[in-house]
Amino acid sequence: MDRIKKLLAAVKGLWSKSTMLQRSILAGIVIVVIAGIGALVSVSSSPVPVNLFSTPVRDEAARDRIVTRLDQEGVRATVTATGIIQVDDQRTARRMRALIDRERLLPAEDPWAIADVERWTLTDFERNVNRQRAIERQLTDRISRFEGVANAELMIVLPKDSLFTSLQNPVSVSLSITPRPGSDITENRKKIEGIQSYIKSAIEGLRDENIIITDHQGFLINDFEGMAEFDRITNIARQQKELQKLEENLRKKILTSLQSTFGNDRVRELDIRIEMDMSEVTVASEEVSPIMMRERTPGLAYDDSIRVESIPRSVEESRTSWEGIGHFPEGPPGVEGQVPPVYGDTNNVFGKVNQETLRQNNELNKRTTQEIRSPQMGRRTVSVNIDGTWQKRFNEKREPVIGENNSIERIYTPVPDSLLREVDDLIRGAIGFSAARQDSVTVRNIQFDRTFQFAEEDAAYFKQKQFEFTITIFLIGVAVLLVGLIVVRAITRAIERKKRLEAEERARREELLRQQALLQAEEEGMDVSISVEERSRLELQEAVANMTKEHPEDAAQLIRTWLSED
Repeated sequence: MDRIKKLLAAVKGLWSKSTMLQRSILAGIVIVVIAGIGALVSVSSSPVPVNLFSTPVRDEAARDRIVTRLDQEGVRATVTATGIIQVDDQRTARRMRALIDRERLLPAEDPWAIADVERWTLTDFERNVNRQRAIERQLTDRISRFEGVANAELMIVLPKDSLFTSLQNPVSVSLSITPRPGSDITENRKKIEGIQSYIKSAIEGLRDENIIITDHQGFLINDFEGMAEFDRITNIARQQKELQKLEENLRKKILTSLQSTFGNDRVRELDIRIEMDMSEVTVASEEVSPIMMRERTPGLAYDDSIRVESIPRSVEESRTSWEGIGHFPEGPPGVEGQVPPVYGDTNNVFGKVNQETLRQNNELNKRTTQEIRSPQMGRRTVSVNIDGTWQKRFNEKREPVIGENNSIERIYTPVPDSLLREVDDLIRGAIGFSAARQDSVTVRNIQFDRTFQFAEEDAAYFKQKQFEFTITIFLIGVAVLLVGLIVVRAITRAIERKKRLEAEERARREELLRQQALLQAEEEGMDVSISVEERSRLELQEAVANMTKEHPEDAAQLIRTWLSED
């Protein structure tokens, strides 16, 4: 302790003996030392950058994507001159490496780089293995970059070439897909077919039946023949969804129109059903029209065109004529004739036959059309209920009439039939009513159940009446209280005024007696002693009298003020 005191005393003595220049130099040295220590502490306390990857990322586009993704995560990253990305600490580096690997942000390596290594001992088998590995790696990397794919594992089987084609084993591929959360890639047939076609076009000799695609759980997802029933159900569900959307749009349109006319409370719901034939039908039709032989002469007042139903293309004519006895020779005598029995009965029969046949092949103006009819709108049914109007009953005082059950009496007015028919016509026009489709429109007036609504209205009315009664009683009480206060105030002021008048009268009498006594004493020549208070009062009275004589208006105003206060 003594040494410290001696040291401080020595420093103080040197400081007192030093000049101003020496003091300035010493202060500058102290400031520089403190700044250096602070810089050293800040540098030593700052984190040491950690390499995100041990190798540099030379692809500038990929490096920019990685840095942008790190910025989105709130991680500060720096890039060195050699292309190495650095972050603050090792923990952040591990977390960001997992994120970048999961999102496939690193540039893919060249899958054919393994074939660039040339060695004297490289065999054909190794070349084929390298080729297969390169194809697998490239396809795996490309499929992993598809939308909705989190990871992909692909395996190719390339069999040995056989001398005979019949003995050649086919090329086969198996692919396992891990979907991203919320992705439909394992259920979307179009995406699966796209992946299968991509693999088929990338590998020579690969067929559809030799491609196996499974999900991460091992379920086969490219069995399109087995998915026919699933596709049919999916198609039906999609058609039903479209039909429901059409029904909802039409329902909303009609309901909005009715509610704008009658109000939201009187038309609450509208039911509509639309039947639709979703099947596609191919219809072939054939039309025959007249053939135009001559067009109409332009400018002629009448139509001189010539139309015919058909034009002869070929004519066939056949004629048969027979007259006289029909005779069939029977050959030499003694030999049986060769005439059939059917014709033998007509032998030696007289007759005449004349037969003519005319056949004509006509050319027609015929047109054949074939069309595919899309889904057709079928029967439409609409039903809507419109409530009538309710009116409260009022008495002569324009107050609601209270019934026996302590509720407000109301009168219900139904919707007229003529108005219901007009609404029916309005809906028919909105849906395109067709009797041929057997459309149906039902408009009814059915009273809504308004028990709870009326109960709430009655409760609100009675609550309002009770509130008004309470306010009235309160106002009456306040008025009575004010009147009482005014009466009490008047009585109090009257009593105070009476007391003041009595005091003034008593003071006046005392003053009069005092003045009389003074006058009497002066007349008798007596020496009267006056007290200090009495003298002050007399001087004050004399001053008031003099001021009243000099300023009568001010004195009158003062008196009026006193009287108004009293």
